[in-house]
Amino acid sequence: MDVTQHPPETPLGIILVEDDDGDAKAVRRALAKAQVPLTLIRTRDGVDALAFIRGETGAPPPHYILLVDLNMPRMNGLELLAEIRNDPHLARAIVFVMTTSRDEHDKNAAFSHQAAGYLVKANVGTDFHNLVGIIEHYVRGIEVPDMERSAGTLS
Repeated sequence: MDVTQHPPETPLGIILVEDDDGDAKAVRRALAKAQVPLTLIRTRDGVDALAFIRGETGAPPPHYILLVDLNMPRMNGLELLAEIRNDPHLARAIVFVMTTSRDEHDKNAAFSHQAAGYLVKANVGTDFHNLVGIIEHYVRGIEVPDMERSAGTLS
């Protein structure tokens, strides 16, 4: 797991679930360039991400957004989304899918698991400007659930 931290006490964490080093580096570079105050944590597949957000391999930030690739080894992005939505402690997590897939089945499956958005990497651009813009909106003005306090409060 890789952690890049911008100001030490940031209100939002970005958990990047991405097996491709080049794509992870591009996201990290774009966020650093935009000087968005956040903590970026990278896991390489759904198994590692699930263990992390469940607190089994570290302490996830109380407020976070997941950026999840679809095509990964061990547990892909759709499987991870299904696990998150079936876990009452994680069900309110905000998850964006970030993928190369333009397949309608993948898109529909992601949205059926309440993905907040579906970003095709080719559309995001080389510097991930659109992605950074979305994240900036969350950092600067959109409330995200406190995952430590929202556990089990789905009613």
